[in-house]
Amino acid sequence: MDTLLVRLRDEVSRLKSGLAGREAANAARVRSSKWMAVFSSAMVPALLQTAEYARLVVSIGRDVDEDDAAKAAAVRVDAQSVLFEEGRRLAFVLTEGAVRTWPGSPSLMLAQLDRLAQVSTLPHVRLGVVPWKVEAPAFPLHGFSIFDGSVSVVESLSGDLTLTEAGEIGAHEEAFEAFAGAAVYGEELRALLDEIAADFRELAKQLDV
Repeated sequence: MDTLLVRLRDEVSRLKSGLAGREAANAARVRSSKWMAVFSSAMVPALLQTAEYARLVVSIGRDVDEDDAAKAAAVRVDAQSVLFEEGRRLAFVLTEGAVRTWPGSPSLMLAQLDRLAQVSTLPHVRLGVVPWKVEAPAFPLHGFSIFDGSVSVVESLSGDLTLTEAGEIGAHEEAFEAFAGAAVYGEELRALLDEIAADFRELAKQLDV
């Protein structure tokens, strides 16, 4: 019961602070962690988003205050400084579907793909994508972020679900390792991103017709 109350209080506090407050709480959790494992099946994770992509993520499909959304996106992008800090270990695994799902425009996604390619070269970051041509090890029902092996956060349309039970975290760690084993990395990853970028360039031409 105590754990449930802590979760509820945390969520209520974030809601009262608006989008920017929620992002600030997320950023604080990221900065307090030494290692993270992030799996995403539907979108590019927050720490890897361009500013334009982030702005759409926090506002698309919602009735939000524009100033609050702009501040939230800025806080989200500012938190990305952890990607360059020594002493951290950050691992990201995305499905190809997450990389190909495009809010905004094809040109936005070209910039986002370039961002992913750049991040994949950072020494403290391991970034992989599971190609659609590879058999999936499980159904990717939802994404999650594991912090220091003690907390896993599931992002939903209505807010974040914070999990702390050992069994829940263990299930997420097992799923992460399974998808990580099916992913491509390094030069193979960047070649895949180039293929996807070519598809977006072709799509942009079609939309201009």
